[in-house]
Amino acid sequence: MISQIIKDVKKTFLGINGSHDWDHARRVFNLCTCIGKKQGADLKVLKLAAILHDIGRNKEDISKGRICHAKMGATMARELLQKYKVNENLISRVVHCIESHRFRGQQKPVSKEAKILFDADKLDSIGAIGIGRAFWFAGQIGAKLHNGYHVPIEKTKPYTIEDTAYREFSIKLKKIKDRMFTKEGKRLAEERHNYMVFFFKRSQKEIRGEM
Repeated sequence: MISQIIKDVKKTFLGINGSHDWDHARRVFNLCTCIGKKQGADLKVLKLAAILHDIGRNKEDISKGRICHAKMGATMARELLQKYKVNENLISRVVHCIESHRFRGQQKPVSKEAKILFDADKLDSIGAIGIGRAFWFAGQIGAKLHNGYHVPIEKTKPYTIEDTAYREFSIKLKKIKDRMFTKEGKRLAEERHNYMVFFFKRSQKEIRGEM
């Protein structure tokens, strides 16, 4: 069943930007599996949630953020799992994970599996891979390499020329380590956070031409 679901999910990623593509879902799947084993989670719920968590991402990108991919993804995931006649209890548990995984979302993860998915998804947005994804996304939407010299970050807006990787770091990424739910997530986030802070400090110095 999982192999068939993966085939269906991959279709939704066709043409999607590289920061939230199938490779991202696969990395989150790997993180969920590793953390889930250590935390004693239900791996069936967790693996399905990881595979499906960004199924609504393309619709959010097309709408330029007006559609919430977590809410849309939860609806799409429910319909897909029902097609494969998955039992309703399992569907509900997977859907909760998906609808509560978004950093800026209003719904918070409650179950162990939802907390692990949240952590795994956020871990993939920080550290070395997170830096790469931030620059990739900025390029996809036409943002600059770095922000203007006299533009305060707090006055910049998403999906504009000023929506740079550094803006993403300043607005969101540097806060992620303090939002982790699981013990293993917190440990991994601390290490990735420190690497990211070093990188952006160095990049800002280079932008200013400092030695």
